[in-house]
Amino acid sequence: MELLTNLYLLHSFAMCRGQRSSCDRCDPRLACDCSHAGYTLVPTVTDRALTLDLSFNNIAVVTGGDLTGHEKLRILILHRNRLSEIHPSAFDSLWSLEQLDLSDNQLTAINRRWFSKLGALQELNLLHNPYSCLGSRPVLQRLRRLKRLMFGGPALEELRRRDLSGVSQLEELTVQANNLRRYESGALADVWPLGRVTLSLHGPFLTNIALASDVIGDVSYPETPIILKDLHLNQSVQPFREMARRRVRRITFCNLSVSDKGVVDFLEAVDGEPITSLFMDGVTLIGEGRWEKARLTDHKNIDEFFVRNVVVLNVFQFSSLLQLFFLLQYPRKVSIINSQVFVMPCATTHLLLNLQYLDLSDNLLTDLTLTETLCNGDGTLKDLRVLNVSGNALKSLSTMSRLVTNLSKLTHLDVSRNGFISMPGGCSWPSTLRYLNISWAKLTSISPCLPATLEVLDLSNNDLKAFFLILPSLRELHLSGNKILSLPPGWMFPNLQTLTIQSNTLNMFTRSDLQAYRRLQDLWAGQNKFVCSCDFVYFLQSAIKGGEDVHLSDGEDAYVCDSPLYLQGEPAGRVKLSVVVCRRVLFVSVSCVVALIIGVLVCVLLWRLHAFWYLRMMWAWLKAKRSSRRRQRREELLSYDAFVSYSERDASWVENILVPELEEPRENDGDSLNPRPLTLCLHKRDFLPGHWIVDNIMSAMERSRRTVFILSENFVQSEWCRYELDFSHFQLFDGETGSNAAILILLEPLSKDDVPKRFCKLRKLMSSTTYLEWPREEERSGEFWRKVRNALRDEEEEEEEG
Repeated sequence: MELLTNLYLLHSFAMCRGQRSSCDRCDPRLACDCSHAGYTLVPTVTDRALTLDLSFNNIAVVTGGDLTGHEKLRILILHRNRLSEIHPSAFDSLWSLEQLDLSDNQLTAINRRWFSKLGALQELNLLHNPYSCLGSRPVLQRLRRLKRLMFGGPALEELRRRDLSGVSQLEELTVQANNLRRYESGALADVWPLGRVTLSLHGPFLTNIALASDVIGDVSYPETPIILKDLHLNQSVQPFREMARRRVRRITFCNLSVSDKGVVDFLEAVDGEPITSLFMDGVTLIGEGRWEKARLTDHKNIDEFFVRNVVVLNVFQFSSLLQLFFLLQYPRKVSIINSQVFVMPCATTHLLLNLQYLDLSDNLLTDLTLTETLCNGDGTLKDLRVLNVSGNALKSLSTMSRLVTNLSKLTHLDVSRNGFISMPGGCSWPSTLRYLNISWAKLTSISPCLPATLEVLDLSNNDLKAFFLILPSLRELHLSGNKILSLPPGWMFPNLQTLTIQSNTLNMFTRSDLQAYRRLQDLWAGQNKFVCSCDFVYFLQSAIKGGEDVHLSDGEDAYVCDSPLYLQGEPAGRVKLSVVVCRRVLFVSVSCVVALIIGVLVCVLLWRLHAFWYLRMMWAWLKAKRSSRRRQRREELLSYDAFVSYSERDASWVENILVPELEEPRENDGDSLNPRPLTLCLHKRDFLPGHWIVDNIMSAMERSRRTVFILSENFVQSEWCRYELDFSHFQLFDGETGSNAAILILLEPLSKDDVPKRFCKLRKLMSSTTYLEWPREEERSGEFWRKVRNALRDEEEEEEEG
């Protein structure tokens, strides 16, 4: 049973090993950021990736096929995983790889096969892995193009002479060997030229000074800066004598703990040597500053002295620096940064005879203590060109200007990150001042206090709402992080070349705004609340494509629409606005013209199709149907036996033959009864004058039992007769009188095809109803009239019977 369980677990593990996740977090530059994702296996990514960041995951193994197909990959980062095993051929397909980071893992041995196919590799980081040596055989022999090499860790105990065989020159070498026990002399000596060297030799400095001296001696060259980390400088200074002997010029200490004796011994060890730069970052001073024992040493070659993050354990017992005249009189550049300096006595300032650059940033200086430091502005530092007092507790710009006004060579002044609230109306500055930085303060407005000689002005991250000041010499103006609504007028800065105004409340700017800047070349105006109007979008897209003289240096993605709402968050450079939005007046004008033309064409068409007449006819008929007369009995309205519709050209026949025959009394022609005279309605005789013709026609039809159409060629060709037929069309077929209310009399032969097609029901009536033809023979006229009278009387008889 236990065997089966073990087999099942092994099978499950194998299955899990085969389930690789995918990572699709790749940007347009094909840089894939798969860090901090909890991967336990190398994920699958596109084979077009150029950068693959797998740092801060839980990957323990890289197999032979995990990276297959990534021939284009240039950067691979596996920092801070749990790597303990890498297959010998895992990197074989990475022919283009230039940077490989395997730091902070659990690799206990370095395999030379890993790098055998990485001929293009330029940077290799193997730091912080638990290997004790670099291998029994040279592991870097194939890396001919290597420029930056970082190796070592807490377990590194041995460096042999052939470990770096094949590495001929490096721009940067970092070796962490705090627990190094064995070192073959010359192990690092074959690398030349050597750019910068960083060494961590905490253990050897404490236990094996000779070993430390050998290591430092092998990498010491006059032009190679050396950085020494994690040292306690209170032991033998023999390694520094070795450096001095090799005439090293630049030394940097990081995370240094030093006693008074250590300082004195170091100064004596480098006495008279050509050290030009001395940097200390992260210094703990254990003593009381009693360094006067080294006052006879010569350090006239020291040009730059840089100290940052200094902690003085016994600050209240620390002696004055006045004893250090032998050391302070030479440097031209002095930086004391973030070291809790609240004052430098004026007497100490007087010792800085050659000072041209002074950086006291991120300290505790106030207006009062700075007054003491600068000797109340008496011009003591006559050669000072650059002064940086940013990140202190200064509050008065007028005091600042007064203290520097006598520094006749001052060109650069940085007073950023202080507590300036307001700007006085006038200030006195040295005429040589060209660069002024008052960023990250609390200024709400500016004044003529700013010197007109400025070429670079930085007022970023204040509370400014506008900028109106003539600065004719200004070349760079930085206004980012304020509340400015519009670009400053360009005519105030005739020589301005660079303007940064990001992260303000800028809504838009136009071509004319930028044309006011005669020499502007670079504009940084992104991260504002842009109103994406048509003019702004078209101008911005033109500028992005290079169609403007000004270059948008922060790129098109920095210009994002804030309004209108439907474009909010969209990059203005990729917005597509419609003609309706951007050419509203033109669009409305064209639309009106098109609508007018279409309207005219429709009106002409309707006129040609008699639509207006039909509409008037329909309105009159509806009006008539709704009138109160329609609700009365129909027989009470009837006044005529027939309404006669005829062409004016046939009026002679109607008036001379039809009317006399039907309306005048006749002798008995054989019938049992003498025919009653009929009453006809003729438009010439019976229409009411002054009334609309439509109303007359409708009224006549309403008061007539029948409608008699006198059809002829004249009738068909007459427009008026056509309209009259249309009117009758409604009455004849509205369902009240029926189709038998119409009597058709043909004066001449006429087929239904001669009737207009729009009178479809009339054409149908001619096809289904017998019509009367006026006879050409006189002897048949009697029979014709008898039929007409019978037709006109049929309805009357039906009504009487009803």
